[in-house]
Amino acid sequence: MHLVSSTYLSQPLSCKTTMQYFDKAYIKFFKDLCKNNYKEWFHANKKTYESAVKDPFKVFITDLLTELEKEWGPTDFQAKDYIMRINRDIRFSKDKSPYKTHMGAMMSKHGRKEMTRPGIFLQANHEGILLYGGCYQLAKENLYNVRKAIIDDLKGFQKIVNAKSFKSTYGEIQGDKHKRLPKEFQEAAEKEPLIYKKGFFYGSKLPASDLTEKNLLNKVMKTYRVGDKMNAFLEEALG
Repeated sequence: MHLVSSTYLSQPLSCKTTMQYFDKAYIKFFKDLCKNNYKEWFHANKKTYESAVKDPFKVFITDLLTELEKEWGPTDFQAKDYIMRINRDIRFSKDKSPYKTHMGAMMSKHGRKEMTRPGIFLQANHEGILLYGGCYQLAKENLYNVRKAIIDDLKGFQKIVNAKSFKSTYGEIQGDKHKRLPKEFQEAAEKEPLIYKKGFFYGSKLPASDLTEKNLLNKVMKTYRVGDKMNAFLEEALG
């Protein structure tokens, strides 16, 4: 398999990477929300949510999208298309807390609803910044294609997942496994157990203190780029 070259690694980030997007009010809001997760409290603090949480998060995602489009190419999406609602869907949940205790965005050059393609999922609150890459959900045909790509370039795939920078940043590929595999993959899975995976995603966590740093965007982009070769592998496997 031929992987896309990472020519953008030498490209400078925009001057906005030195911007401070969040202040301590963002962190305090989520600390307080965890203790007061009900509608009356949220409505009483809605102005703080709008000014200290929602608006700066939208600005951050807008600038993050600008940097990502330097690598993805232009997209037809805006920050609002990627940002997830803070309201929880409690219809089928035992936990009836009405609000998520973080802000989140699921970003892909294919759109937020396209979860079978590599992208970036980010959520941020008072506990830190979670950053995920790869493919969370893979339909049967897509999963077959990824497994076939691993078999066709086993050494190349293992070089990516075992790279020092990847392992120190993301650790292991996460996700559930199938207990059984189609016959054609069983022999290869003895050499590479990750073939059992249902999805191929990986995650890293940045400390909450990074939220108020002026180089936050730069740190997020650097973390994201460590997974570039894995994303390129998955993109090519999916066609």
